[in-house]
Amino acid sequence: MNEAHDQTYPPPAALLIVGNTRARTAHYAAGAVHHSASHSAGDAGSIAAALAGFLDDHHGAALLVASVNRPAAEAAASAMEGRADRVAFAGRDFAIPMRTTVDRPERVGIDRLLCSLAAFRMAEQACIVIDAGTAITVDFVDGLGVHQGGAICPGVGAMLSGLVSSAPALPSLTAAQALAIPFDPQAPWGRDTEPAIALGVRAAAVGLVHDLVDRFAQAYGAYPRVIATGGDAAALFEHDELVEHVVPDLQLAGLARAYEALLDDEDD
Repeated sequence: MNEAHDQTYPPPAALLIVGNTRARTAHYAAGAVHHSASHSAGDAGSIAAALAGFLDDHHGAALLVASVNRPAAEAAASAMEGRADRVAFAGRDFAIPMRTTVDRPERVGIDRLLCSLAAFRMAEQACIVIDAGTAITVDFVDGLGVHQGGAICPGVGAMLSGLVSSAPALPSLTAAQALAIPFDPQAPWGRDTEPAIALGVRAAAVGLVHDLVDRFAQAYGAYPRVIATGGDAAALFEHDELVEHVVPDLQLAGLARAYEALLDDEDD
């Protein structure tokens, strides 16, 4: 008969990531991230509803927040006032255990550092991290787990908005609409205006990522593992020849890793 072994896990916590336009919530329990969900960044009620039950069921649980949109994050945290034992903001109340060599570390986005942290923990070697959302960020982490820097580019939605602003006669498409338009591999050109626009922004996004991956790999002297995340990552990179993994909740995983490091520091 097999003996059961007790496993000690960190205390549960509610996780909240707030970006420029979207927010993600999740539960951290038994050492893993569960029940992730997407919300409008400005919908504090929806965000609170997604975490309220978990916080009520886990008295003493913390609410951990990472945000590049502080007003929306503060509003969401306020909507859960009294439910969490404590509210802690990554980068303000606790550090992200990710070294960086950039010129001004305080200006690196929390999202980029959390994704880099999670990607390196996953790869356990040098890696390139793509986050495809409102912006497309491409970051390089070396073999020692040090964030070296990266690039910030317009996301698909930003490209589409800029195109229509500059050429208002063109039809307006959302990122979701553009990325949902199918293409015939035997006819690799758009046969109408909307497919032509969709093809153009897809090619721009994928092409710029390929160029940056090649640049980073050439500078490093080897091809690192390439990991993608973000709302548009699956549509852009699911079958990409350079991208090895598409991980939907990489930033949440990074926030969980930062929480574990925080607990270790407090124990010490």
